[in-house]
Amino acid sequence: MTSKEKVDAICAALSAKKAGNIVFIDVGARTTLCDYFVICSGTSTTQVKALAENLDEKMYKMYSLAPKRAEGVKEGRWAVLDYQDVIVHIFNAETRDFYCLERLWEDGKNLTKYEDG
Repeated sequence: MTSKEKVDAICAALSAKKAGNIVFIDVGARTTLCDYFVICSGTSTTQVKALAENLDEKMYKMYSLAPKRAEGVKEGRWAVLDYQDVIVHIFNAETRDFYCLERLWEDGKNLTKYEDG
């Protein structure tokens, strides 16, 4: 599975569970950390947790992929799931606004808003 195929699968899984404002950023040229960030929002701590848990379950069930590391799921303010070449950030709205990862990592050409279909 390529990094882009993984991004598409992750975005589709998040969208199916009603994640908000899903974007992905190609950061491969800016860091050796990963190829993409996927960023989305949940409306509450409960939804942030549910999005992270559902994504973890779906990626394993469908593609036998488990995150190398997961942080923040229990707290539900900012969950991070590290799929090595793709790192997923699931925020509540307040935390997303505060950290604004899009502003830090996008360069005007590398950010894409996910659209179903």
